[in-house]
Amino acid sequence: MPLHQFHFNASISSSSSPFLAPPSAFNSFSSRHQNFSLPPRDLGICRCVATPQEAKTPTAYKTNVSRNANMGKLQAGYLFPEVARRRNAHKEKYPDAQVISLGIGDTTEPIPDVITSSMSKKCQALSTLEGYSGYGAEQGEKSLRAAIRSTFYADLGIDDDDIFVSDGAKCDISRLQAYVDSSVIMGQTGQFQTDVEKYANIEYMNCTPENGFFPDLSKSPRTDIIFFCSPNNPTGAAATREQLTRLVQFAKDNGSIIVYDSAYALYMSDDNPRSIFEIPGAREVAIETSSFSKYAGFTGVRLGWTVVPKELLFSDGFPVARDFNRVVCTCFNGASTVAQAGGLACLSPEGLKAMHEVIGFYKGNTEIIMDTFNSLGFKVYGGRNAPYVWVHFPGRSSWDVFAEILEKTHVVTTPGSGFGPGGEGFVRVSAFGHRGNVLEACKRFRQLYK
Repeated sequence: MPLHQFHFNASISSSSSPFLAPPSAFNSFSSRHQNFSLPPRDLGICRCVATPQEAKTPTAYKTNVSRNANMGKLQAGYLFPEVARRRNAHKEKYPDAQVISLGIGDTTEPIPDVITSSMSKKCQALSTLEGYSGYGAEQGEKSLRAAIRSTFYADLGIDDDDIFVSDGAKCDISRLQAYVDSSVIMGQTGQFQTDVEKYANIEYMNCTPENGFFPDLSKSPRTDIIFFCSPNNPTGAAATREQLTRLVQFAKDNGSIIVYDSAYALYMSDDNPRSIFEIPGAREVAIETSSFSKYAGFTGVRLGWTVVPKELLFSDGFPVARDFNRVVCTCFNGASTVAQAGGLACLSPEGLKAMHEVIGFYKGNTEIIMDTFNSLGFKVYGGRNAPYVWVHFPGRSSWDVFAEILEKTHVVTTPGSGFGPGGEGFVRVSAFGHRGNVLEACKRFRQLYK
């Protein structure tokens, strides 16, 4: 499951590298000359026999740079590249099949014209002396930061300069080292424990139907970082105000920092908080990250933001925002000015209306998928507050169900176990798809599981 707590103790320095071994490895080069002798042997008759030479495979050249050993701890491939690999293999096996993808969660509907026209206008301006601009502020354009604050954080105590515009929530979460894989790469976890399918030094907070997809905090140990996604991907569950209040208090009691992923907030149908900062005290313990990807179809355009309040402090009293600003300025030259023009258009009255229409379309797909699996007798979760349907296949392997659906219906889904051990026995079905494809996929589901 993507709901994790884990330690975040390693510091970031200019000598850190996700690919290379620690700096000490660079001092290990030396030339060694070894003297050795062979024991004497009695001379006898020597017979020479001509034999054909075997072709020798040329040895590949190798550098003297050591690999980052933490890369070897990563298990298989990242989930969605593995899903894509299996999908491509299926297409080769069945070249004439109409393969429908309801797996990765990539948006499919066109970006509204009110948004692309602003991006086009910005592109055209770059061809003029008056409209050209080069590097922008790494933190994002002031007008966009102000629009994000007024749209999503009005009256929540967030200032414009608490907001950092980026190339997407995924990139920001990686910069925060809050993803499992990025934490593994930077050496912040232990080895992968195959018996329980978990990394050491990560506390996995199971979110299941039995606990309402919210962890039992009374049984959760203290960690430095709590990663929480609501509305949740993959379960589709959304935390209530009471639950988030408990989460914030839990973080305060333990001196932890919450990294809160709100990338699906506009899909919320229930009256649940759309931001962690709606909860009193959250500015002292939380960072929030979000994105335009699933609102405006910006999965390829790439634009998101992260909020780091001034009240959030390290144990020594140093502001977290100042260090995050240093990381951003070191690793990033700022989001594309064209993408930011699109983001600003998204937050205009016309843009907001257009985004909600796109979101409404995907929510319509969600209802079709939920109705299909409910009619087939499956336990179905999510859907109401997120564009994902979480379908339970009790007693079965998620990858086996994924393979069965792909083989027999030519529909790509996502195995729940790919999100963590708590997802075993579930399959995630995405609502991101053309309406005709969603209807056809649901027709095939009915034929398979009737």
